[in-house]
Amino acid sequence: MVDAHQTFVIVGGGLAGAKAAETLRSEGFTGRVILICDERDHPYERPPLSKGYLLGKEERDSVFVHEPAWYAQAQIELHLGQPAVHLDPEAKTVRLGDGTLIVYDRLLLATGAEPRRLDVPGTGLAGVHHLRRLAHAERLRGVLASLGRDSSAPGDRDKSRGGAQRSGHLVIAGAGWIGLEVAAAARSYGAEVTIVEAAPTPLHGILGPELGGLFADLHREHGVRFHFGARLTEIVGQDGMVLAVRTDDGEEHPAHDVLAAIGAAPRTALADQAGLDLVDRAAGGGIAVDSALRTSDPYIYAAGDVAAAPLQGTPLLDTRLRVEHWANALNGGPAAARAMLGRDVSYDRIPYFFSDQYDVGMEYSGYAPPGSYAQVVCRGDVAKREFIAFWLGADGRLLAGMNVNVWDVAESIQQLIRSGAPLSPGALADPEVPLAALLP
Repeated sequence: MVDAHQTFVIVGGGLAGAKAAETLRSEGFTGRVILICDERDHPYERPPLSKGYLLGKEERDSVFVHEPAWYAQAQIELHLGQPAVHLDPEAKTVRLGDGTLIVYDRLLLATGAEPRRLDVPGTGLAGVHHLRRLAHAERLRGVLASLGRDSSAPGDRDKSRGGAQRSGHLVIAGAGWIGLEVAAAARSYGAEVTIVEAAPTPLHGILGPELGGLFADLHREHGVRFHFGARLTEIVGQDGMVLAVRTDDGEEHPAHDVLAAIGAAPRTALADQAGLDLVDRAAGGGIAVDSALRTSDPYIYAAGDVAAAPLQGTPLLDTRLRVEHWANALNGGPAAARAMLGRDVSYDRIPYFFSDQYDVGMEYSGYAPPGSYAQVVCRGDVAKREFIAFWLGADGRLLAGMNVNVWDVAESIQQLIRSGAPLSPGALADPEVPLAALLP
């Protein structure tokens, strides 16, 4: 039973934490709700940071989950700009960076993830960037606009034919979703872009070799240069500014700015210090939770990027997965809030994410890591980038599906995944066969 004298604390000011706070109130909880945010900004959504906001199509205020006044109206106590530095499960207390000690009855860890750092010489130069926070996006948005206008670095003021200065160069380490979305934004500003990627195609670990090349072709058509099969080993600078990057195959690429887009690591330090069960880093890391998003401590829950939950509703039922995408935060925060209230919760959402690059929009549902699938089947026109791709296991069951510039089918794809039924590759490939007709 939950009563008005209880205090529920949420550590993490992202989408998962904000939606959890909202859900506690909408579900009728009248006790104290305390939301701890280590950033000074109110909770915001992250997709615009590499999409609409970075492109200059959305204003800063559009990224926030709620209007600032909503928190006071909902009686949510905000601690902005205050990191949680110590968690004591036995005493049920959280200590903040300013020494404030907060006692909780239930606690939600929605601490998210942080960008992985390049471990090479030159990362301290002024032109090296990451993209995870609103402040990062604000800075990078200005950088891209400057590169597109003609921002040659000091000592590199060569004029192109006709007298105009050349566009500045952005080198991106990593061809994952963030790297590709920033590349698309950079090209929209007119910046020159080179992507350095160790794998043979973009998104190789997600889409495999069958479809990773599609995104390479898309970006090449828009002027992006790729350097596959290589890793960045040094960022060369002069007077504190970036001049070039070097890779492990001996190549050197001109650069005025560098973006490290080599993935993110779950922020588990607080959970680790408190002795909560964690998932091995080799398996993706994160805080281990059950299907109700409860950690190894019965009074502590975790949601969003930091939570490694059992993957339910798919053929890969024995997998524990940490999902770093918007939909997981959007749905996981409310699910954890209901579990904290004692509701019967089984978090079984199919992993889902989306991306927009140039004139291509896509949605991906499911989970099909390399080695898990037997074949990829496509329906539609791959050459025109209007198609659906299906990843099938050896037993014919659907593991994942991606719709590219084809809409209103994600729900059907997820239903097919949930069904666990063997599917005919021929029927999947036939656009005349409705997806709903394939359901058992």
